[in-house]
Formats: sequence, C-alpha cells, structure tokens
Amino acid sequence: MSERTIATVGVTEDDLVTGEAVALDLPPASIGLRVLSGLLDYVIVMTLAYLLLTLAVMLSAHFDDAVVAASTLLATVAAMVGYPVTIETLTRGRSVGKIAAGLRTVRDDAGPITFRHALTRGLIGAVEVYALWGVPATIAAVMSSRSKRLGDMAAGTYVVRERVRASLPPPVPMPPHLAGWAQAADIVSLPDGLAMQVRQFLPAAFAMTPQARADMGVLLLEEVLHYVSPPPPPGNHPEYVLAAVIADRRRRDLDRLIRDARLRDSLIPPDSVEG
Repeated sequence: MSERTIATVGVTEDDLVTGEAVALDLPPASIGLRVLSGLLDYVIVMTLAYLLLTLAVMLSAHFDDAVVAASTLLATVAAMVGYPVTIETLTRGRSVGKIAAGLRTVRDDAGPITFRHALTRGLIGAVEVYALWGVPATIAAVMSSRSKRLGDMAAGTYVVRERVRASLPPPVPMPPHLAGWAQAADIVSLPDGLAMQVRQFLPAAFAMTPQARADMGVLLLEEVLHYVSPPPPPGNHPEYVLAAVIADRRRRDLDRLIRDARLRDSLIPPDSVEG
C-alpha cells in the first residue's frame, strides 16, 4: 500500500485537517435546511426584483422601448445577481436565508469564499434558482454527497452548518518505557495525513479484529519509521511505538509554540498606557 493510500484511510471528503493532523468534520447542510434558506432568499430577491423593475419602468416611461428593455434587464440582473453576490462577498458566504438557518457557504477546503466564488455561484444561481424555480438546484443537491447545487460545483464551494461544535480527541499518552527514547530520537514532523491516521488508529484499535489490528499497526509503523532515527528499542509493540512518536511530536510542537510566543513577547513589548 502506498503512503498516499495509508495517509488517507478513514479521512472523508468532509474532513478538515488541522495543523495537528486532527480531522474536523464540517457537516454539509441538509437538503431541508438549504431549501428553507433558499426559499427565504428567493422571496427577498423576487421582492427586490419587483421593486427595481417598477422603479426602472417608471424612470424609463418617457423613453423608447430599447431604453425600457435595457432598464428592466439591468434591474433584473441587479436583483438576481448583484444582490446575492454582494451580500455573500461582504458576509463571507452568508445570505439572509443562510443566517436564519445557521448556514454558511465555504470553499471545498473549508476556507472562506471570495468574490470569485460568490460571482460564480450568483451567475449560475440566477438561472438554476431564480429563472428555473430552483428545480435544477434541487436535483443537483439530491445527487451530491455535499448537497451541492450547480453553482457550488462550478465555484468549488459547498454549504455547511455553522451551529455545530467540533470536538478534538484527547492527546495520545506517552508510553513511560519509551519516553527516554522518544525524547532523544530525531523525530521529524509526520505528514498530516499519516499523523491523523495514526491518531485515529490508536483509539480504534481495540474495536478491530486481532488480525486487522496487527496488520494495520505494522503497516503504519513501517511508514512512521521513515521519519524517526534511531529506530525504537527492539521488542516493542507497534502501537507503543506509534503512541510514543505521536506524543513526543505533540510535546515538541507545544514547546516550539511556547518558545515562539516568548520570543514574540520579548521583541514586541506590551503597550504602555501613559497618564
């Protein structure tokens, strides 16, 4: 099995990997919540479109048909594209409907969207949501594992539930008999995917069949030892070695963060309040 395959075992497309190689699940919004927020946004956009069209007709009443047609087209685009794109850009992925339903649009990598993403969603949304009554959007969302409409697929975004708390697993404890070796060994940072797989394997090992547990432990240890020198003392169970590596990497990362914070504090004195 390749390193890439090992590193991605157990990691789904809905997982966000943090700097400590911990997968945080950002659950996509359900179809029901998306329809609820979409209906509210639809009512707002249609109301805005009606007001803008009325205003455009009133202002261009004394001009020829070409001016009237241009004014109504501009009003329609402003309501169906300009408004959604503007509000999602300013709020980083939220609309009135999404705020009410506790949703937010994010990139596929779970980062905040930009104007480019909002514009792509807005242009396609004007057709699939407003012009076609949301039928293509609903069909696409039902067929997508992340409830993506066509605009999301084109923009590389999806909608998540904001009102969800993500819990981090407890730190992996250091096996006492391997603490001395781990502290003296040269243990470089593991790839995020591999470190996450080890962190998921250790607590889940007790629920695995003995053969699967042994095979996975040996397989992960072979990959981890590429980043460790010297190797651990012979005769240690693979799970003990994996736990020692993960625990000591966490200790080293924490020490580095503390050193960085102290250095930053020494270089940037606190603000003094003058009387």
